[in-house]
Amino acid sequence: MIGWFAFQTGMVGSTLNLSMGWSAPWITLLAGVLFVALTFVGIRAISWIGVVASVLFIPLGVVAVVLAAGNGGIGSALSYGGGAGASAFSFGVAVTMVFACFADSGTMTADFTRWARNGREGALAAFAAFPVAYLIAQLAGALVVALGGAAAPGTAGGDFLHVLVSAGGVLVPLAIVFVFVNLGSVCAHCLYNGAVGFGNITGKTMRQLTIVLGVVGTVAAVAGIWSYFATWLNILGVLVPPIGIVLILDQLVFAGRRATAALAWKPFAAWAIGAGGALLTHFYAPQLSDAVVAMVVGGLAFTALAYLPVRAGQPVLAGETA
Repeated sequence: MIGWFAFQTGMVGSTLNLSMGWSAPWITLLAGVLFVALTFVGIRAISWIGVVASVLFIPLGVVAVVLAAGNGGIGSALSYGGGAGASAFSFGVAVTMVFACFADSGTMTADFTRWARNGREGALAAFAAFPVAYLIAQLAGALVVALGGAAAPGTAGGDFLHVLVSAGGVLVPLAIVFVFVNLGSVCAHCLYNGAVGFGNITGKTMRQLTIVLGVVGTVAAVAGIWSYFATWLNILGVLVPPIGIVLILDQLVFAGRRATAALAWKPFAAWAIGAGGALLTHFYAPQLSDAVVAMVVGGLAFTALAYLPVRAGQPVLAGETA
């Protein structure tokens, strides 16, 4: 989550630099300070900015698509031939990137539904975010690129701020506010989840970890971590999918065979085996998907480990303390 905080914070500076010509490092630093302060306030502030971001995204996204369509109409997107074409990367890499975008949030579902009143509302909230809202955002970006409205599709993808700013008028300040609010909502949620998670591990408070992790993430963002976004997705495609498959199998399939020891080593071993298989695939079979290999290998490894006999505890001899 802290990695996503850093990338999204860096995206603020990169986006406004591309569309407005502003200094990327200074805007990134400003965004980092604002997002850390927002997270420090707490979940209520984060919830409100999320609502505002949702309200702004749909109308501005529609306006951007309409402006990008221009005289050619939406149908012209169907004739888009692509920038780099099929040589950009293999199909396996594309699948890995898709998995990386979704799987990371999947493992954090319990965190961003922690305030749901019941399981049904938690499931609806998760479904509303993934895949519904995420699909809408992806479609808006894809249409802007296919319609030729993106300023730098090779590096910034379907960022439609350039389209709004080019139209001028009231759309300019709205677009700037939208960047901070939209990305700020994502960053604050990521930082909050990370702070709560590490707080449970370290025994520190959420606000203490918010400051520490926020500083680390902001420094990484200012240093230009955004430029390694594709590499970041590849790393997630190797490390995260085996976590997801192990969680699913452990909770839904092999719950009755779960170890009672203080430290359960089997899930960690299965994750390491799955990640190792994905890493080998990345270097020696790039035509395959790292994420798919990671899940298959990790799942098979955990299944095999789950059926290993559990060693019974040694009986306590007379005169010994248990």
